[in-house]
This record gives sequence, structure tokens and C-alpha cells, in this order.
Amino acid sequence: MDLVQRRGAPGAVLIWLLLLSSALPWLAMAGDTVQDDDTAPKIPGCANNFVLVKVQTWVDGHEDAEFVGVGARFGVPIESKEKRANRTKLSLADPADCCTPPSKVAGDVLLVHRGSCKFTEKARAAEASGASAILIVNHRKELYKMICDQNETDLNINIAAVMLPKDAGISLEKLLKAGHSVSLQLYSPERPAVDTAEVFLWLMAVGTILCASYWSACSAREASIEHEKLLKDGHEAAFVNAQATGGSGVVDINMLSAILFVVAASFFLILLYKLMSYWFVELLVVLFCIGGVEGLQTCLVALLSLWFKHAGESFVKVPFFGAVSYLTLAVSPFCIVFAVLWAIYRRLSFAWIGQDILGIALIITVLQIVRLPNLKVGSVLLGCAFLYDIFWVFVSKWWFHESVMIVVARGDKTDEDGVPMLLKIPRMFDPWGGYSIIGFGDILLPGLLIAFALRYDWAAKKNLRGGYFLWSMVAYGSGLLVTYVALNLMDGHGQPALLYIVPFTLGTFLALGRKRGELKNLWTRGEPHRVCTHMHSHPQATTTE
Repeated sequence: MDLVQRRGAPGAVLIWLLLLSSALPWLAMAGDTVQDDDTAPKIPGCANNFVLVKVQTWVDGHEDAEFVGVGARFGVPIESKEKRANRTKLSLADPADCCTPPSKVAGDVLLVHRGSCKFTEKARAAEASGASAILIVNHRKELYKMICDQNETDLNINIAAVMLPKDAGISLEKLLKAGHSVSLQLYSPERPAVDTAEVFLWLMAVGTILCASYWSACSAREASIEHEKLLKDGHEAAFVNAQATGGSGVVDINMLSAILFVVAASFFLILLYKLMSYWFVELLVVLFCIGGVEGLQTCLVALLSLWFKHAGESFVKVPFFGAVSYLTLAVSPFCIVFAVLWAIYRRLSFAWIGQDILGIALIITVLQIVRLPNLKVGSVLLGCAFLYDIFWVFVSKWWFHESVMIVVARGDKTDEDGVPMLLKIPRMFDPWGGYSIIGFGDILLPGLLIAFALRYDWAAKKNLRGGYFLWSMVAYGSGLLVTYVALNLMDGHGQPALLYIVPFTLGTFLALGRKRGELKNLWTRGEPHRVCTHMHSHPQATTTE
């Protein structure tokens, strides 16, 4: 049995990209501002949250670089409002590790090396010398969470303690040793409850599924009309032959492929996690560009064909590619240049626009090509994806000591800002910056079910209220909205979006089908019952939807 019953899809690249992109079906914000750690329990005098801290510097009275550190479990909490944070002079500790009481300072912030003694000992020594806060420089580029020993009792520390990464500490130390006057401000701003980026990302996801569903339904209706014409003219054999040779340009997912799809996605995710590196991300960028070019080309050709119908229906033979329309030849160079320019300049602040355009075009094209034949296959696919999402975001921590999905999506171990198989929008009113992101899988997989709903509604001649499409769209939008609420309640910790979306969409579809008495037909046939008067020699031939 073939994994997919392919009927003339415009390229295997899109199907491959579907697998790659759906290996990342999660939604998250930029780095968390509050980071809990169950391995570092809170005790009296050592019960602060681990918070990210902005360290804004001034050199010789002029505003300079801003660094990011992490606050300690002990000491006074970091001020959250920038206007309330004092600008304080920075001094080098003497001795540098502050394991013994340093020279007296008058309210300065002390810059201290990470040494052999406890963090709490450094903080107590700095406080005794008159320091107002202590910056401890880590010996690595990464940040480290400063905790207390379980048996410590003297934890009445009344100054703030912040860990800085190695490169930030070296930079500040060089300035001080060169005789510059350095002052700084420590504060930990809170994220807004809702950012406009989340609203636009929600509209982007819902709009993408809406466009893709209508395109899929229009294509299915055109195929149905063509089918009826062939039957009416007595060309049934020609229709069956066209179906067998790939005439309809559709890929129907079957039961086996729905299960193996998620297994293959898990394998690919592990591969990404283990081999994540600069060159591997570069390979993903190339694959994304290939799929993006094909998706953008398909969308533009379909759109421009409304005005340039003749160019879209006139073909020329091209080696390797076969028959290609003149419109496709005209559009292809633009699509290629667009993708190449994005790949070259993808690290610029506005490159997210190009990534989203390529991603949306790819998703819409895939949803037009790949289809669910019935609700049974859709339930298996979404059910497996539901478990996959939960496992790789939450359960994987037990085996890998970190969330595999989150590590891969962030692009850890690389210089990239995450993998490209994501839609993202910058958080415009967030003091911490970053992006709101959503994985392709969170749009593609529910989108398959919603597109199936609209095709069924049109075939059954149902209106919006009496059909399944409207309620499936409402359910998807609600599920995505609940995801954002959960994300904000968890202070930005990565959430598996399908954990909320699948119960909403699939649950709504199943409940409506059962209530209307159509569940059996939706579950097995996936299309309304019809009386076929022209089918004689091939009664099994039906409209491909």
C-alpha cells in the first residue's frame, strides 16, 4: 500500500517540506522573563524567582551597551520599573572574586569574578563593604542560576545579586581598567499581558487557513464539474484514466500515512536535536527556500491566471520539468530572487516579512494539494499530532533533560534565531523584544480538517450555519486564542499549541456530526450521498475531494 495516493502533485518538494515543517508544531514567545527551576527549591531568605535583568550602562556619562543577566534566588528583588531604578557607579572588586571582604565602597555596584566560594558568601562580603549590588561574571558565555545551599541559615542579604555572561563581564572590566567611568542601571521589566504581535499572528494563522480552504474547495468543485461533464458525454473511461495517471493534482492521505507521518516527524525532530549546528540550519534554509519558491510560484500563478488566463493555459515544453505555462515561466524568476534575497538577508530586523510570505505561500499550496479523504483519517492524524506535540514539548524533558521541541525551534547551538519553518512577528511593545511565533504544523494539520469541512459543505450544498466549516473555523480560532492565554499565564514558557487546538477543532466536528446524524458518513465516505445515474462500468469512481 502506498503511503500517499498521489495524483499529479506539482512537486515532491512540497510534501517533503510538509514533513519538515510539521516536525515543529509548537507556539512560543521570546525568552522567558521568569524562569522557575524545580531542582533549586526556595527556602527562607532564598526565595526569589529567577528573572532576566537588563543592565543598561553609561560610559563617561554617555549611554552605552545594554546587557542581560539573571537575578539570584537570594538578595533583594530586582526593581521592575526602569524609572525607579537608580543609576549607580560600577567598581571592580578587590580581591576580584570577593571571597574575602573587598575594599570599602560607597554604594557602588561591584563587578566580581566567579571564584571558588559560594555566591552567598560573595554577596555578604560585598554588602559588608558597602556595595549596593553585586554583578558576578560567569566563566562561560551562558548564564547560570545562582542558588543557596539547603543547609545555609544566614541568608539575610539586603543587596541585589545578578549573574552576567562572560563576554559582558569582560567588556565592562576592560572599560574600568582603562580608567573610564562606568555607571549602570539594573531592572527587570515585566512583559505586557497582550502584545499586538499575538493579535496579528492569530489573524495570520486564521486567514491562511481561510484562504487555503476556499482554494481547496474551489478546486474540488471544478474537478466535480469536470467529472460530471465527462460522465454526461459518455467519457467515463477517460475520467478514470485521468484519475489513475495523476490528472487531478491531489494527494489523499490514508490511515497508514497518517500514523507514519507523525513517526517520521518524530524521527526528524530527534535528528534536528542531535545534529543541530550552523551547517544543518543552513541546509534547512535551502530546503525552506525551495519549498517557498514552489509555493509562492503556485499561489501567484493561480492568482494572476484570473487576469492572464491565456498565458496560464498556454504551455511550452521545458527539459526535466515537462509542460510549463508561460505564466509560470514569467513568475518563476521573481520567486527565486525573492527567496534568495531572504536567505542572504534573513538576519536583518525586517527579514521576518519575507519568511512569513514564503511560509504562508507554502502552507496554502500544501493545503490545496494534500487532502483528507474522510473524518477517520483526520481524527487519526490530529490525534497522533496531539500526542506528538505534548510528548516533545513536555515529556521529552524526562529523557533529554530539556524540551526537545523548544530547543530545536529556538535554534540552540547555532547562531540562527530559530529554524525557518515558523511564522513570526516581532513583539513591538515588549521591553524584552523577541518574536511571537507559530509552527507550520499548528496551521497545516488543523487546516487539513477545516479544508475538508468546506469541501464537504459545498458538495452537500450546506449553508454556513448548517455546515461544518464555519464552526470548525470558530473552534480553531478559539483554540489558538486559548493557547495564547495559556502562554501568557505561563509567563512565556513554550506551549504545545495542538494541545488546545485539536480538542477544539476535532471535538467540534465530531460533536456536530453526531448531533446531525452524519457522523458515519463523514467518518467513512467523507462526502455526501449522491445518486449516480451515469455510472455503469466503474461504479467505484467518485469525485475526488
